[in-house]
Amino acid sequence: TIVMCYFQLCAEDYHWWWRGYLTAGSSAIYLFCYSLVYLSTKMVVVRAISIVMYVSYMLIAAYTFFILTGTVGFAACFWFVGTIYAQVKVE
Repeated sequence: TIVMCYFQLCAEDYHWWWRGYLTAGSSAIYLFCYSLVYLSTKMVVVRAISIVMYVSYMLIAAYTFFILTGTVGFAACFWFVGTIYAQVKVE
């Protein structure tokens, strides 16, 4: 997230707030997709309600993971931007 934020700042795009959040949170998409692959390849499911419950619980887990990693990524970008702009001296 910090590297992507740095590349964005180098391109003089200073709207990094949401991108910092979404870059880190996008790993939740991988988590949810992997849970679907795991469901289709490793699990033996007989009833449809089991599939619905598994997918809904994994969707909740992926959403929670998105919020958690997005917040951490945003905090890291916020710290990074504050640190690099504190080093700039305007004279």
